[in-house]
Amino acid sequence: MESHFDPRTIEQPLYAQWEAEGSFAPAGNGAPYCIAIPPPNVTGRLHNGHGFQQTLMDALIRYHRMGGRGALWQMGTDHAAIATQMLVERQLAAEGVRPEDIGRDAFVARVWEWYDRHDGQIADQMRRLGASVDWDRYRFTMDEGFQRAVREVFVRLFDDGLIYKKERLVNWDPVLGTAVSDLEVENAEEDGHLWHIRYPLLGGRKTAAGADHLVVATTRPETLLGDTAVAVHPEDERYRELVGGSARLPLVGRELPIVADEHVDPEFGTGCLKITPAH
Repeated sequence: MESHFDPRTIEQPLYAQWEAEGSFAPAGNGAPYCIAIPPPNVTGRLHNGHGFQQTLMDALIRYHRMGGRGALWQMGTDHAAIATQMLVERQLAAEGVRPEDIGRDAFVARVWEWYDRHDGQIADQMRRLGASVDWDRYRFTMDEGFQRAVREVFVRLFDDGLIYKKERLVNWDPVLGTAVSDLEVENAEEDGHLWHIRYPLLGGRKTAAGADHLVVATTRPETLLGDTAVAVHPEDERYRELVGGSARLPLVGRELPIVADEHVDPEFGTGCLKITPAH
């Protein structure tokens, strides 16, 4: 007798038997019961979170199956789009190759190679978990049927004016050479630096301290070229008399109005805020 229990000697042959007999296909005369698995991304292997999630769904499916309902646990995987593309590009980078070097068709072929390898790993892990999914209905989000449905819906939404092209700020990835969605962007806080820039006053006007310029403190000096105004708090005695006047934009020489706005924090920086559209 073995000194310890090896579950593989029982679980794997039994699961193979269940799968061969079609034990996980919907059956029974009861009302249908279906769970569509949140498709795991083919960016890698399943982790403990997947194991916990699959266990809960499997328990529900088996419960309703034993109750005589036509229970279906729909299995599938997701292509993960840009996330998978990035992983394949990292592989190429390790080989000293860029996607542009091999061309679109060869790159797409590499992506499909990645899918074939990792999709099989995910399926093996699901079987090891004993998941009672109907493997005959296995789907992938790049299956032809899915692609056709996405194209059809895209055209329909475009025709209805719900999808359109316009100019707007986007998250541009200089490495991928494409825009990425807000969901793909990780926002990080960084310690910035305040740059103090002089904006000469026009019309011979001066501040309460006698200066012939406003000093704007900003963390984004690169947006200076798009400035359209300088704002101060209406109750800030240092600049209150300048509201309605003008200042000159450094480097460009464009005349900017000085406006009052209660949103300006007089205690931050110099109390003068440069206004830049879409920023």
